[in-house]
Amino acid sequence: MGKVAVGAAVVCAAAVCAAAALVVRHRMISSRKWSRAMAILKEFEEKSGTPLAKLRQVSDAMDVEMHAGLASEGGSKLNMLISFVDNLPTGDEKGLYYALDLGGTNFRVLRVHLGGKEKGVIGQEFAEVSIPPHLMTGTSEALFDFIAAALAKFVASEPEGFHPPPGRQRELGFTFSFPVRQTSISSGTLIKWTKGFNIEDTVGEDVVGELTKSMEKIGLDMRIAALVNDTIGTLAGGRFYNQDVIAAVILGTGTNAAYVERAHAIPKWHGLIPKSGDMVINMEWGNFRSNLSLTEYDLALDAESLNPGEQIFEKLISGMYLGEIIRRVLLKMAEEADFFGDTVPPKLKVPFILSSVSGESTALVSSGVVSKFPVNPYLVLSFYSALYYGALYVLYNRPT
Repeated sequence: MGKVAVGAAVVCAAAVCAAAALVVRHRMISSRKWSRAMAILKEFEEKSGTPLAKLRQVSDAMDVEMHAGLASEGGSKLNMLISFVDNLPTGDEKGLYYALDLGGTNFRVLRVHLGGKEKGVIGQEFAEVSIPPHLMTGTSEALFDFIAAALAKFVASEPEGFHPPPGRQRELGFTFSFPVRQTSISSGTLIKWTKGFNIEDTVGEDVVGELTKSMEKIGLDMRIAALVNDTIGTLAGGRFYNQDVIAAVILGTGTNAAYVERAHAIPKWHGLIPKSGDMVINMEWGNFRSNLSLTEYDLALDAESLNPGEQIFEKLISGMYLGEIIRRVLLKMAEEADFFGDTVPPKLKVPFILSSVSGESTALVSSGVVSKFPVNPYLVLSFYSALYYGALYVLYNRPT
């Protein structure tokens, strides 16, 4: 009986030791995997870092590119496009105005009633419409027909007291947030698509003419009075409320900046100097790339994009791409560190499954904070790290 008890005790002890060994082994494996996951994040942090010395390099490079872009067409990665906007709102404007904003995966139509300095914006209505993915890579006619139909539906809901008198057309401000070579205040040819659009037959065409044809096709009696970029629209909106505003930044689906330049400081401007002496410049800074910190995830995303080698700055900081970069980081952690268990979640392998776009965030920069640059690139590049690590914060605090 004693031998049986001793034998049982030995078996139990062996079982406990085996179980303990398995637990220790599991913990060691888990610890190694967790260490690998943290190593991936640490490497990501180091390679996407923006220390002050790096930001100064970027600042100086942007300064050079800005001057080169103002000097000649094609002389810089920054197009520095002349907008033909030489006067901005004074705040005295009154009446009913329509606007169409096309700049990402959604477009908006807006009706706003302005009441001048005393009343400001009396009222506004808008509708937001998602663009079907197939129209983003289809034909110019299909895209603008779709937009014109949505615009006509919105105009049909106009309140009774605001109909224009007989013989007078409604006027529309067209915010088109893609690189355009402006030829007048109400015309401009598309240079290239960005933000996931790739419609070849629109490039080189007057986008105002394309939309006008679609409106005429369905009998929508409306004249496009102005063509502007969304950044210029943001600048104009800021100036309506504050006459000290001189620059605007877009951080949304894409990114861009616009500012007020002195016309005589634009060597490539060959027209008469405007009475105001000013000219709004659309920088198209999404295409900037000098001295930026690029990680393996940024390089892979760019290589697989519709426009490899272009819009590098935009791919680093804008809403369309941040979620995808996070997905790529998580995928590597899942594959190399079993971060989500023994299997990689299938959805994590789907490009752009993580969206980081929730409306068009805008920021206005007033003359009080502008020094060497119309827009401070230090702020924008700091956003690069902040957005990443804000989204990944939960990963650092995952329980063991």
